[in-house]
Amino acid sequence: MITRVLTVAGSDSGGGAGIQADLKTMLAHGVHGMSVLTAVTAQNSLGVQGAWELPAAAVRAQYRSVVDDIGVQAVKTGMLASAELVATVAELISGTDAPAVVDPVGVSKHGDPLLAASALDAVRTELLPAATVATPNLDEVAQLTGIRVESEADLRRAAAAVLAYGPRWVLIKGGHLSGDAVDLLTDGSQEHLLRAPRHDNRHTHGTGCTLASAIACGLALGKSVPEAVAAAKEYVTGAIAAGFALGAGIGPVDHGWALRRDAPRV
Repeated sequence: MITRVLTVAGSDSGGGAGIQADLKTMLAHGVHGMSVLTAVTAQNSLGVQGAWELPAAAVRAQYRSVVDDIGVQAVKTGMLASAELVATVAELISGTDAPAVVDPVGVSKHGDPLLAASALDAVRTELLPAATVATPNLDEVAQLTGIRVESEADLRRAAAAVLAYGPRWVLIKGGHLSGDAVDLLTDGSQEHLLRAPRHDNRHTHGTGCTLASAIACGLALGKSVPEAVAAAKEYVTGAIAAGFALGAGIGPVDHGWALRRDAPRV
């Protein structure tokens, strides 16, 4: 049977992030992508103009519908919006026998809030403990732990603070630092520093969603966590390099860059 990966996240009407980015990433990795919608956003290249969360009952029904019939080999979570949705999704993934990649989405690429302040405690105490891998960026690290990462030397301290909430692994994404794009993956004993050249491309909308989904795909395909994260880092680096202008603001990464690279020329 084809490998199956489920995303639990919000919709980005502009197609660059959220559910749309997740499903494109899954297609690019050759797996069957499925979705549980948690919120609808009115969103484009300039920002988020509105967001409406779905009822917890609707999220639970979607999840059970997919998992109970089709089954999943990995789950990825993104925008969860409220404390009630965080708690609901944490309960669901805790009861699913599949690795879970938690992207603790707090703000959009444009700085628009996507998680209620009241939900942060639920992320810390309920969602992160259910994660196989948590993938916070530096703004999310600051939201969750109060630690502000200002240099590569701060990554280890940030990782320890997030690991204290219970995920098996944490990937601290250092993309907001200057210099090379450096991420730290650790489970508290093993450490893997992933370094990639920084591309001079402002069209980076959807990088976090794309990376977390690519990791979930790797895990579903049988890779270890370090192998899945390294492959996902390579994929998202190529997607950033190929990012393109769309609208008047920040365009998306190119989820299909590798498919086009490998396509036969005519």
